Amino acid sequence: MSISVRVAQKGDMKAVIKLINELAVFEKEPKAVEITTTDLERDGFGENPAFHCFVAENRTNIVGIALVYMRYSTWKGSVLHLEDLVVSQAMRGQGIGTILLDEVVKYGNQLGVKRISWEVLDWNEPAITFYEQKGANVMRDWNVVHLNEKAIKEYLLNL
Repeated sequence: MSISVRVAQKGDMKAVIKLINELAVFEKEPKAVEITTTDLERDGFGENPAFHCFVAENRTNIVGIALVYMRYSTWKGSVLHLEDLVVSQAMRGQGIGTILLDEVVKYGNQLGVKRISWEVLDWNEPAITFYEQKGANVMRDWNVVHLNEKAIKEYLLNL
């Protein structure tokens, strides 16, 4: 099977949103995705793109994505955050995740970042094993903290 990876184009966002939704189902959050193709097109391809995306494709379809953006660490400096690395369920186990992660690491190196970071669900043992085999440090003693939109509004009401 021939897989190629390239930088995503605006016209790829329909396929990207499909993979994001597939990931949400896999992560047991099928109704959590609020963004749309229009949001991705606007946010990723304007004058100051909010993210950078790679797509993996076979001869006919986009079968994987890696979506990244810049962050800043007060300890390290510039950090590339890998928001999602998704391979279509039908295509998993064929090395596509490795190809995408390779591109992310090369991109981060080109940018001169001090770290590439991402999260993984604690029950996703295949992904944890994959990342550890690639040399990543899965920091099991850290917890991810979020304030969702409702919590932000409630927080501000209590100021």
